[in-house]
Amino acid sequence: MSSTDVAQQHRAFVEARGLFRSFGRTPALRGADVAVDNGEILAVMGPSGSGKSTFLHCLAGIFKPDQGEVWFDGRRIDDLSEGARTQLRRRAFGFVFQFGQLVPELTSADNVALPLLLNRESRKKAYRQAGSWLERLGLGGLEGRRSGELSGGQAQRVALARALVVSPKVIFADEPTGSLDSLTGEQVMNLLVDSARAEGTTVVLVTHDARIAAFADREVVVRDGVVSDYSRAGTGR
Repeated sequence: MSSTDVAQQHRAFVEARGLFRSFGRTPALRGADVAVDNGEILAVMGPSGSGKSTFLHCLAGIFKPDQGEVWFDGRRIDDLSEGARTQLRRRAFGFVFQFGQLVPELTSADNVALPLLLNRESRKKAYRQAGSWLERLGLGGLEGRRSGELSGGQAQRVALARALVVSPKVIFADEPTGSLDSLTGEQVMNLLVDSARAEGTTVVLVTHDARIAAFADREVVVRDGVVSDYSRAGTGR
């Protein structure tokens, strides 16, 4: 079978097949599967310790599964080298985490420009694009502030700008509103969803909050390391 034939069998944009992953003797994933369409916003729900964050990290190429396959855009990625997966994450994926994980010594503009600089873009282009995304997310005028000088919602919007600045094909968001109050969390989710829709970006979102999952097109529920339930989510509007 040719590589083209194999790719055609994997038409989902992001796909996991039979993922197993353990930490020592503790299993986190026990045969998890999912298929995500291009441009879809998927919410991954489940109780604490269910394996949902491990699942996201495997989909994003951060963890290698012990067994199973991960496919992205017709290409298997779990068997790539660490260096190749790093390059994939830098160029095709964006990440938003619960606490933003901004570099505290850097300004907002520095943090947003950083992924582009790591990809060897010119400083002029990197900072121009960083400024554009900060403006789009309502952060114009805050380019010179460090994370300690920002509110929680502002810092999370900087993290979102950093994820979007590389024009990623997929954004992986792990509890992106978990450290925010409900109103600020909804504002951040509105920005994330609106930006993803405008750019045609696929989003895989881990959350334990049904109100946040309602922003997605679809939910999957992870229990005991297995994707055990599918349901339609709302629109969040």
